[in-house]
Amino acid sequence: MSVYPLPPSALQGEGMTSQRARDRLAAQLREAGITDARVIEVLRELPRHHFIDQAMHARAYENTALPIGHGQTISQPWVVARMTEALLEFGVPGKVLEVGTGSGYQCAVLAKLVPQVYTVERIEELLRQARRRFRQLGLAEVRSRYDDGKLGWPEEAPFDAIILTAAGDTIPAALLAQLRPDGVLVAPVGSPGQQVLMRLKGDGEGGFIREELGPASFVPLLSGIG
Repeated sequence: MSVYPLPPSALQGEGMTSQRARDRLAAQLREAGITDARVIEVLRELPRHHFIDQAMHARAYENTALPIGHGQTISQPWVVARMTEALLEFGVPGKVLEVGTGSGYQCAVLAKLVPQVYTVERIEELLRQARRRFRQLGLAEVRSRYDDGKLGWPEEAPFDAIILTAAGDTIPAALLAQLRPDGVLVAPVGSPGQQVLMRLKGDGEGGFIREELGPASFVPLLSGIG
């Protein structure tokens, strides 16, 4: 079935999904320490309400995570912004791998800022919904795959940057192997209640410079498909 682009009225929203609500969110992000103007502008313009169930549209521009079904969430806007600006700090990567498509929101933010985004999701229904949103938003630069995210996308490696939207006790070796020697990886690491957001920057010689970006709270990074 064909999926037509959303009309401008659907993207603009009204009431709690209006541009005024998005402007308030952008101001909150700045106040909370997000400094990359490119990232703030994308989150100000992107219709977050398009990535959640209509019953929750009134909360779309709150700075909070929201459920999207299947035990998953759409991340808090501040977390999306922080992870994105951490990925961009050393320059705009040409090719990014996202592990954990979820609603598609983080992927859509990236697609507005980098040339190519590859995203992997292990829950087929979530990926089906995300693909529909990508088409409706005209995000032709996104390529998606239904698979075990821990395996990455080896056929398309190496990647300039990798971002994980679920947390494991460690970062899978298969993903590190798909990162360019000087690439950047951003991921939550740790068990529930003890997670931290980490950034790994390749040193060009097979090692990594590791940096903690602050506490985090993500769903677990699981193996297999479901």
